[in-house]
Amino acid sequence: MPGHKGKGCLGVETLDITEIDGADELFAPGGIIAESESNASRIFGAETLYSAGGSTLCIQDMLYLISQYAAERSTPPRILAGRNAHKAFVNAAALLDIDIDWIFPRKGPYHSCAVTPQELENELRRSQPTAVYVTSPDYLGNILDIAGLAAVCRSFGVILAVDNAHGAYLKFLPEPRHPIALGADICCDSAHKTLSVITGGAYLHISLNAPAIFSRRAKAAFSVFGSSSPSYLILQSLDAANAKADFFRARIAALVPRVKALKDALLNHGFGIAGNEPLKVTVSTKKFGYRGEEIAEILEGKNIYPEFYDSDFVVFMISAESGDEDIARLEGALLSIPPRAELCEPPPPVPRPKKVISPREALLRCAERTPLDKAEGRICAQAHIGCPPAIPLIVCGERIDREVIENLKYYKKEYIDCCAER
Repeated sequence: MPGHKGKGCLGVETLDITEIDGADELFAPGGIIAESESNASRIFGAETLYSAGGSTLCIQDMLYLISQYAAERSTPPRILAGRNAHKAFVNAAALLDIDIDWIFPRKGPYHSCAVTPQELENELRRSQPTAVYVTSPDYLGNILDIAGLAAVCRSFGVILAVDNAHGAYLKFLPEPRHPIALGADICCDSAHKTLSVITGGAYLHISLNAPAIFSRRAKAAFSVFGSSSPSYLILQSLDAANAKADFFRARIAALVPRVKALKDALLNHGFGIAGNEPLKVTVSTKKFGYRGEEIAEILEGKNIYPEFYDSDFVVFMISAESGDEDIARLEGALLSIPPRAELCEPPPPVPRPKKVISPREALLRCAERTPLDKAEGRICAQAHIGCPPAIPLIVCGERIDREVIENLKYYKKEYIDCCAER
């Protein structure tokens, strides 16, 4: 038992236990945790493992397993990745010394990278990665053609790994769109983002068709990066979510048309709508005459807090626990805002900085917090990006150029961590 000894002011202390007899071990389960993960596996149609360290831990696990798979084949690990990857991916790749080839978005903001199966096929003809890594849904609610991407990966004998942190609920749609169901080899879900799970609860899903080493080494991979004292409150909430699968299916089926109606109403009012995700509402605000920060401020004055906002977008996440009255209140608040003349201020083009040294070398060097106006020409040590959405505009080891600086200024950043000059 932790130091609180089951007592305290929160009221949950009796449930906050540790890995004692009868409570099983997360990284070597043989009892109740193994049984609970087996229940989750049946729901998702995969080998599903629990994380008490969010999708960050699952991403670290995925990259470790990809490295193990490459080692088994006596090849160096290399990943072809969409540039809108979360910083957890960048940091894990750096620590594991995995080479990354980037797929940059053709257009649009840096939050998205809408790679198509044909584009992926073209990329794979030019390179021979161990795995392809994509983010779907992305932060703005864009879902990629995972089935098409998976088919391309299979034809080239390449692993498809998906950051599905925002898409756990896709399994429970009337027509499931979860990456595992669509052919991905491995993916992560932040269960706490879209299901009824405590913050930090996540899933690692391994396809039943994935290389055997993934299943064999998954728990060992978790033990490399994860805490040896996982939160049993988080684990209990993941277990409890298994019993709510029918509720998720029924509630999400009812929400999909309601959220579509909300989007239609906002379009008719003059807002722009981005993304194709069924339960995420991404409002493009400049079309309506406002910066995203202005819309967020208006809403927060009405006690409505967006998931995310910047100058161009305001993002709202609807879940199975969202009541009809919550959606109605959001709709009423947005429709009460009067339209203004469109703002023609697009974000700057996504930069394509050049790699100078390996991400690992840069990450492990001494770093200096540097004002942006003094950073041009320096090497990025660690991207100074806020969360959300935690998508680096520049990756450790790349040269900071004027385009990078202008992008960071646009997104209200003032400093960047640079490698110390020798």
